[in-house]
Amino acid sequence: MFLSTAILFAASLLLITKGADWFIESAVSISEKSGIPKIIIGATIVSFATTAPEFAISAIAAYMNHTEMTIGNAVGSAICNTGLVLGSIIIIKAIPVHPDTFLRKGAFMLLSGAVLILATLDGMLSRFDGMLLFLIFIGFLYYNYRLQNAIFSDKPNLKPDRSQMVGLKKNIAFFVLGALCVVIGSRILIDTGITIARTYGVSEMIIGLTLLALGAALPELITAISATMKGHQDLSIGNILGANTMDIALILGVSSQIRPLPIIPQSINYDFPVMMFIMVILILFGITKKRFERWEGAVILCSYLAYVAGLFLWYN
Repeated sequence: MFLSTAILFAASLLLITKGADWFIESAVSISEKSGIPKIIIGATIVSFATTAPEFAISAIAAYMNHTEMTIGNAVGSAICNTGLVLGSIIIIKAIPVHPDTFLRKGAFMLLSGAVLILATLDGMLSRFDGMLLFLIFIGFLYYNYRLQNAIFSDKPNLKPDRSQMVGLKKNIAFFVLGALCVVIGSRILIDTGITIARTYGVSEMIIGLTLLALGAALPELITAISATMKGHQDLSIGNILGANTMDIALILGVSSQIRPLPIIPQSINYDFPVMMFIMVILILFGITKKRFERWEGAVILCSYLAYVAGLFLWYN
């Protein structure tokens, strides 16, 4: 049984990763043909694409009434994105920061985390609470829309010509195919995650915070490392900030509309505070010297590893 579960788990990760790869590549291609700058692509289109696994996993888990996995996956993904993904790529290469854009996008991320904490002090993320989170997501989209308009308002020559639209149908086809692979892979990942939790006596919350979050974060990790190695650091930063905002505001906002989400004490006392702590030190490191130093990446990564260790020491 263990072997078959492990094979299915690995297959689901492969399906999600490959689907997300098609999803990301086609999304970026479509976006670039429209002339949108990389920082906006990273914060919106690529963030949508790389957040698709988390969205599918949490929404399906909510529908199946595995609400601990819904919360665990969304919050765990935000922690993993910041601690593991961004911490790792900063260790690989120091990343310069544009303070104004970084701080504004970071503010949406911190606001979504703060609203989540305040809204769930009563032990429940209700549909009304979810709507508040979703409104933050709408505000995030509107901010990026205004930013795009400001960039293009005096540059009519940046509008794409017809020759750039060649292959658009192929891009759309791979976009849809990638989305299907992500959804199917997510369903398999949830089923195998539930099996592992029941077999080894690990809570669904911890499975969601670790295995599912790590599996869902693979697209962000692959995208961020690839973008950083190619010198597109602004894409990496924009992607992580956008993905974290979507993990909390979009995913939990929508999932709570499927059914209200109970919040266990572990989340209130441990997971949520750690999430905010890692996000805050990310912002502080980014604005102090207008760049992320490699030692700061090590601090962020070690914070994530300490958090995971604490999960198994205190809550398993």
